[in-house]
Amino acid sequence: MKLKVKDIDISSGGPLIAIMNHKDAAMLDLHVMDRIKIKKGRKIETVVVDIAESDKVVPKGKIGVFEEVLNSLKLGNNDDVEIAIARKPLSIDYIKKKLDGQKLSKKEIDQIVWDIVHNKLSAVELTYFVAACYTNVMSTEETILLTKAMVKHGDVLRLDKYPVIDKHSIGGIPGNRTTMGVVPVIAAAGYYMPKTSSRSITSPAGTADTMEVLANVAFPIKKMKEIVLKTKGCIVWGGALNLAPADDKIIAVERPLEIDAESQLLASIMAKKHSVSSTHILIDVPIGKDAKVKNKVEALKLKKEFEKIGKRLKKHIKVLITDGTQPIGNGIGPALEARDVLWLLKRDPRRPIDLERKCLMMCANIFSIVGVKNGYKRALEILNSGKAYQKMVEIIKAQDGKEIAAEDIKIGKYSYDVLSAKNGRVSDIDNIFISRIARIAGAPHDKGAGIYLYRHVGDKVKRGEKLFTIYSESQHELEYARDVAKQSKVFVVR
Repeated sequence: MKLKVKDIDISSGGPLIAIMNHKDAAMLDLHVMDRIKIKKGRKIETVVVDIAESDKVVPKGKIGVFEEVLNSLKLGNNDDVEIAIARKPLSIDYIKKKLDGQKLSKKEIDQIVWDIVHNKLSAVELTYFVAACYTNVMSTEETILLTKAMVKHGDVLRLDKYPVIDKHSIGGIPGNRTTMGVVPVIAAAGYYMPKTSSRSITSPAGTADTMEVLANVAFPIKKMKEIVLKTKGCIVWGGALNLAPADDKIIAVERPLEIDAESQLLASIMAKKHSVSSTHILIDVPIGKDAKVKNKVEALKLKKEFEKIGKRLKKHIKVLITDGTQPIGNGIGPALEARDVLWLLKRDPRRPIDLERKCLMMCANIFSIVGVKNGYKRALEILNSGKAYQKMVEIIKAQDGKEIAAEDIKIGKYSYDVLSAKNGRVSDIDNIFISRIARIAGAPHDKGAGIYLYRHVGDKVKRGEKLFTIYSESQHELEYARDVAKQSKVFVVR
């Protein structure tokens, strides 16, 4: 069947999709979610079919094409293409197999990942794969195969250096901007640390969002390598790179379901670390009622799995179980967190001491993995000497940024102070509400929006003293955030 292309100017966000008129679809006995092959010259692409029930959207004789298909086949509006029926991807059968609780082979896992990377699976089919791995947890062997497949079907940063350091936090804790404290210390000590970080998914800021206040974070892998070889470190956005791309597509499906299949979490983290050629890896597992990992039993189980997989991949792995019961640092939101980091590196009296202690503890553990004794003392010396700050400036400049004083970082011009209603001691801070209020205020899309904390758990507070300040770049968003703060029990003072 020959049809003319109609550019419908819609992106699916990944899957290859085309829309056929119901009359054309009936002629080939096609139904929603069936596959067709679209051929233009020598180029062929297999896509998922959607069906238009009226001629208004896609007239008979035309095929509505999503942006991903247009780009893949280099199509233009009204181009002539040939249509043929195609079979479903092989990985559909393998996903069914996992749904039935069976183990998958190397060939089967490799095919699933290939189909994910090349957008051969619809969002529904990919969701079933995520659900299958969530309900029928992958074995250690399957997880290792999934890790290797993720790395295989993406780019790899090859540094040809040893050791190469990396770190990762399981996440879920507001603030906790340890990467931006750890990388300059480790790089100043002479070790290579190519750090890829994520943007926020449900938090007020990801490390990439915060680093972006100070420098560019989106680079191709060739430029990333140049930066690392020049400065020994970097803090870049992983989403701009083609490192383990299947992981990003899986995360996009997990987000609305709010699930984190253990095997995919393990494979996701280890694939990203493997793809930057890291040899020594520190994993931070915060635990707390509002954290991703709720208790020590879950954390120890995860620790054991990380260590098993690390050993099989010939990586030196150390897993830290840390306190995730409250925010780390004072600033929550990109600009406020960036200010905290600069204060920390500049040894300013306003620096958040809890964030500093955690950074130093993590540096000490990284030093221990590579055989450096008295790591805490070594890290503190690097901080106090100013070498860590100078290294951060070097990295910022290499990433197309410029040195800026913490005080010159622009914070949201609208603010609202939340005061303590009584004398007492802070006994609890709700991480979920802290994140929600900061996001309602505009973080992370408005860099200057967020929350600044004046108290942490265990601190004394008097009636009328500030607990936290909400910042926003919009008066309306500040009002929404203020209303939520008034209605919520963010701080518990006893």
